[in-house]
Amino acid sequence: MTREVTDRTTSQLLHAMPKTDLHVHLDGSLRPATVRELAARRDLPFGFRDDDDVRAVCEVGEQCESLEDYLKVFDITLQLMQHVDDIERIAFELAEDAHRENIRYMEVRYSPMLHTVRGLTLDEIVAAVQRGLERARRRYGIITGQIICGIRHISPASSVELAELAVRWKGRGVVAFDLAGAEKDFPAKDHLEAFYVVLNHNLPVTVHAGEAFGPASIHQAIHYCGANRIGHGTNLARDPDLMQWVNDRRIAVEVCLASNMQTRAIACWSDHPIKRFLDEGLRVTLNTDNRLVSGTTMTHELELAVAHYALSVEQVTKILLDGFKSAFLPLADKARLINRVLGEFEALGVQPGGVLDRRWRAQF
Repeated sequence: MTREVTDRTTSQLLHAMPKTDLHVHLDGSLRPATVRELAARRDLPFGFRDDDDVRAVCEVGEQCESLEDYLKVFDITLQLMQHVDDIERIAFELAEDAHRENIRYMEVRYSPMLHTVRGLTLDEIVAAVQRGLERARRRYGIITGQIICGIRHISPASSVELAELAVRWKGRGVVAFDLAGAEKDFPAKDHLEAFYVVLNHNLPVTVHAGEAFGPASIHQAIHYCGANRIGHGTNLARDPDLMQWVNDRRIAVEVCLASNMQTRAIACWSDHPIKRFLDEGLRVTLNTDNRLVSGTTMTHELELAVAHYALSVEQVTKILLDGFKSAFLPLADKARLINRVLGEFEALGVQPGGVLDRRWRAQF
């Protein structure tokens, strides 16, 4: 069973700290109430009576056996995301939920081609997401970006189309391109043309790699696809030389603890390499992956990290600051944001460098 942080003061501080969420899937992060309401409105045969019914079906919990098993939940959520109003609503609610736990910057990823079943165009889908995110920015001040995902097990030609879509929306909300989906038997190098498109238009790249396959997958993501960040990367520590390369070039690793356990990327909490990454000085970020499917939040991810890896306040603040450093933002915008959040840390009694004042010192 998951060992929770039970100290209320520690949880309050983790909640209050300014955060990023750089690896969160739109189609895995719906509110249970929204799933129930949209299923009823669209006359889908799920029969959800209440939010607990939704969670029972859409949160994988500990019964999940693999990444492929984990991904089956998306067969449900994607049916609810085929109309522009619904997509816009879901994007807004995700940003609203993030704001409520003090996430200052979030990058939302999804594959628009999975939302075209009822005839929406790719551009209509991106526009709907952007409207939802922009509405949240106007209301709450949360800064967001979109990451467009190609899918490993769908044709490389579709990835090229999505890469071209990402380029069209560069500067209008889209900040990067990703490759997601099942790793085994679907190597990233099959999608090289899509990466040529985005790299030749100076668009950043992150790739899901090393979650359900070994270091070779991470090698391809970096050396074939030009990845600036690695999604999950749980197998990176198996290749110390490659890990050194990643570390030397400050390629960030997007760690998602709850989902890593659920997809069996790790067999037990002690198997996760996050502590080794931190000890080696890698740039580590913590992320939710899928709020609904994994039943998590950014605060919960931090609680898991503190509980299972006995992180010091220095390590917590490093993770959070590394999230801001790794954001796909222009350098000047990133610097302004980091200066802002450093002020927030100081107001909480957390000084740059991880020094904690007497209000919180005993809680870590």
